[in-house]
Amino acid sequence: MSSINITTVNNKNDLMRFIKFQWKIYQGDKHWVPPLLMDRKKILDKQKNPFFKHAEAEYFLAERNGEIVGRIAAIKNDLHNKYHNDKTGFFGFFECINDQEVANMLFDSAKNWLKSKGLDTMRGPANPSSNDEYGMLLEGFEDEARILMTYNPKYYLQLCENYGFKKVKDLYAYKLEHDKVISSSKLKRVAEIAAKRAEIKITQLNMKNFYSDVEKVKFVYNKAWAPNWGFVPMTDEEIDALAKDLKPLAEPSLVLFGEIKGNLVGFALTLLDYNYIFKQLNGKLLPFGFLKLFTQKKKIEWCRIITLGIIPEYQKRGLDAVFYWEIVNRAHNLGVDLGEASWILEDNDMMNRGAEVMKGELYKKYRIYDKSLR
Repeated sequence: MSSINITTVNNKNDLMRFIKFQWKIYQGDKHWVPPLLMDRKKILDKQKNPFFKHAEAEYFLAERNGEIVGRIAAIKNDLHNKYHNDKTGFFGFFECINDQEVANMLFDSAKNWLKSKGLDTMRGPANPSSNDEYGMLLEGFEDEARILMTYNPKYYLQLCENYGFKKVKDLYAYKLEHDKVISSSKLKRVAEIAAKRAEIKITQLNMKNFYSDVEKVKFVYNKAWAPNWGFVPMTDEEIDALAKDLKPLAEPSLVLFGEIKGNLVGFALTLLDYNYIFKQLNGKLLPFGFLKLFTQKKKIEWCRIITLGIIPEYQKRGLDAVFYWEIVNRAHNLGVDLGEASWILEDNDMMNRGAEVMKGELYKKYRIYDKSLR
């Protein structure tokens, strides 16, 4: 067998080879949704992505006979370690042929880099953090991923476990169907009682005051999700960058804020599943792909509830039910009757119960792995 050579990404040409390797892995896979090349370049750009103001990374390529056979990123997220007071490093953007030797060499490269940074645990996949695409698909391979969710060949799980990775947490994705959700008398009752008792006012994103509404997101986000396992605060600059990227895709009626007596108490972000369109673009938004975002928008059948958060002092009052009821009915008004609620931690009992009350189907699972570097 020819020897495997591991190199680091050192220039723009290397980075493009790193990005485009995915097309080799997923060639002929009808469920894969190609990422936008411009989006991947932006995420991996250490000079432009604000994530790298509190993080650093090294990108590795595995080659055999001059041909790329694998890739991986090793990531040191200082904000994560400061917040959790630990020494956890991450691997991400992992792609590999079905060859354990290649996988082992990629994992070793990431491990050695992380150890050189003084870290004692390797966790992932994170692309590049829990605030981005997170986890490895564990169940649900018969369907393409919804927007901003991951997808991978099933054999990746074996490559990880053979290397010695152990499960640290699973993430759940629920399929929601409009007719089933509105048939839930419990959800409707809880939503009506909670809305009346709290006198909550639900408003939607105002595109004319877009960046003013982004400030509301900043207020809620880090408060609402802080108690969750693996949570990493987003900096103002990261939220601004994400908002700028998502602005062309945002459906105002599905970006909701909750206020009680003038006080902001919650936020929910639901996106139409533009993966339906991205799948047709094969990574290229320009010159004509951008038009499809508008001409084919009405053909989108799915949406994804990405975030729904209530600030701590207003939690456990049924306000999440108010948001869910609004989202499902607003999506229906847009002609979208299928939705995914994801991702939800396997042990987040409150959110999982909420999905069950909506008669959601647990139809996909994702796994986060850990490996000690000690």
